[in-house]
Amino acid sequence: MKKRLLPVTLITAVTAALLAGCGSSAQQSAAGGSTAAASSAASQDRESSPEGGDGKTVKIGVYGPVTGGSAVYGEGAQNAINMAVEEINDGDSGYKIEIVNGGKIVDDGGDAKQAINAYNSLMKESPDAIVGSFFSSVTLPVAEQASKDNMLLLATGATNKDVTLKGPTIFRNCFIDPYQGKMAAQFAKEKGWTKAAIIYAKDDDYSNGLKDAFIENAEANGIEVVYVGECTTKDTDFSSQTSQVVAKGADFLFYPAFLDTVPLLIGAARDAGFDGAVMGGDGWDGTDTAGFEEKFENCYFTNHYSSEDTAPAVVNFVSKYTEKYGTESLNACAALYYDAIYMLVEAAKNSGSSDTVSLINGMTGMTFTGVGGTFTMDANGDPEKSVAINTFENGKVKWLMTLSPEGAKE
Repeated sequence: MKKRLLPVTLITAVTAALLAGCGSSAQQSAAGGSTAAASSAASQDRESSPEGGDGKTVKIGVYGPVTGGSAVYGEGAQNAINMAVEEINDGDSGYKIEIVNGGKIVDDGGDAKQAINAYNSLMKESPDAIVGSFFSSVTLPVAEQASKDNMLLLATGATNKDVTLKGPTIFRNCFIDPYQGKMAAQFAKEKGWTKAAIIYAKDDDYSNGLKDAFIENAEANGIEVVYVGECTTKDTDFSSQTSQVVAKGADFLFYPAFLDTVPLLIGAARDAGFDGAVMGGDGWDGTDTAGFEEKFENCYFTNHYSSEDTAPAVVNFVSKYTEKYGTESLNACAALYYDAIYMLVEAAKNSGSSDTVSLINGMTGMTFTGVGGTFTMDANGDPEKSVAINTFENGKVKWLMTLSPEGAKE
């Protein structure tokens, strides 16, 4: 079922809601505090200035993981946003960018409750759109609230399929988990692996989503799933599961998890005698391979882009970013946030103005070319895009290929 309304219908419905000063629901107030007050204030500001000021300044609120174990993602995002804003404001697009909160990302801490608090604080500054976050678990409750507030939310890295299903004002610029799992199965087929084992974190929606998608697509790609093992996001010992991978005769191991436990899993698999391929999703991006360099040979992960891609947009982004900030925080999160800022400018250009309603209209069905490639937003607000396959050489991430449903591009 299509989740996008026709542009005229959408404009009418959202405008009416905005002018009515639409408040927020009570169910998020316990988790997020003063959501109703923030939403009401933002709505009143839009009522007094429905065209978003001069109509040429896009006012954006941004949230993401600034502290905690994923702070490197927030660092990359902040750097990329700074770079995008400088480029756009010095350029000739006809539009300017203002990042609220003094130009700084509001920290979600990788926590759903904190993400709602971040959203509330951003709404108090009456943004035209909100960008974030990199994780599905903290984006889902914000997407639900943003939809109720008729606020445009552009998610970056939140791959859970339900994010954009929260409402017609929710978009993203990353692929979704079912597609990522499908591409992992297609990659295994192209490499000739036929017996797959899976180890997934049962307490993590991201891990479950990729696991389910891989299993769903395995048979169609001639792959037999010989073992499915469970773990949790807190586990540090994978010896039991990896011994089963070897015992079952697998030649391919799929481990859809986040970067913190990846070296431990890889180490356990190699110590158990598994010399086959190991693959993960975009959650592997930024994995610390120090001390495990040799064990990461024949390992792969799907990602939103590769810094080694030779596409002009990628070369330009990587060159400028590296010159300004180095390479330590040059990750997919940075690329996604960078593209998000440019997408909002493109939405304003498409619709002719920078207010929320116009941006939603301009974003709907958009075709965009950026660091993440060229893609078109589908009926759910999801991009139809290729997937970068990365591998490792001496512990360093190397671009292997770009994979689309039609096949691989070396």
